[in-house]
Amino acid sequence: MTDSDDAEELQRYTELAARGPYGVAIGSALITMVEPLPGHEYAYNRWYEDDHFYAGAMAMPWMFAGRRFVAPRELQLLRYPEKSAVAEPVTAGCYLSVYWVTQGRHDAHMRWTVQINKRLNRDGRVYRDRTHVFTAFQQHVSTYYRDGAAGPRDIHALDHPYQGLVMEVVDTETAEQRRQLTDWLMDRHLPSRLRSGSPAAMCTIFEPLPLPVDRMSYVKPVDGTDTRLTLLWFLQQDPRGCWDAFTGLDGEVAGAVPGARVELVAPFLPTLPGTDAYVDELR
Repeated sequence: MTDSDDAEELQRYTELAARGPYGVAIGSALITMVEPLPGHEYAYNRWYEDDHFYAGAMAMPWMFAGRRFVAPRELQLLRYPEKSAVAEPVTAGCYLSVYWVTQGRHDAHMRWTVQINKRLNRDGRVYRDRTHVFTAFQQHVSTYYRDGAAGPRDIHALDHPYQGLVMEVVDTETAEQRRQLTDWLMDRHLPSRLRSGSPAAMCTIFEPLPLPVDRMSYVKPVDGTDTRLTLLWFLQQDPRGCWDAFTGLDGEVAGAVPGARVELVAPFLPTLPGTDAYVDELR
């Protein structure tokens, strides 16, 4: 590359920074639950921690926060329902990564992420011995806070030292049922669940977005783009100490909106970046 080419590339960055949305708000999220193949747990963890978390995510434009979570076997065994449309078996997917993308910048981020992942693949920097159990970019719908205006906002959720996370995935039969479900969640369910004393400080709600046609071949198409919701509950204590607060969600959802069914309720702990903590507890 010549000096002239360098200058032209730098000028393009200058122009891009001068236009378009740049507010501090969640527009979309990447939510990805992955299962390393048996015997590859340590190698997968080191690849993701040391390389992919940064080169395949955080270094990209408009992805402004990210965090990894892990489900040791003890937490995997708490998941329900036993028959899940998301994870088969329901214990599959011991690592969860969540990233926030700036509002209004999803399409720009997608153009970059598709191309950088193709480049990483060509350069031999994609770890093959893993399975994507549940991976989707998702549109932010709403957030409900236990403490109202006090406390961290959703933009802080992946940086604040929360002690756990519960991912809940709910399917409906129609788009109209999903709208009804969202209204019920925000008007009745979350205010009831997130009262003073609740172990969860907030719950964010997302709708899955279709992946681009030129996505990487190892990432399967997204299900439920018109009929699915993903809820992320951010906890101020270890989920093992408050799991009673998250049992029975399936019955409440089914009773509130005909055709709605919980397909996964799964607890996680935050990883300790730069370490292999919990890797020996996955099986």
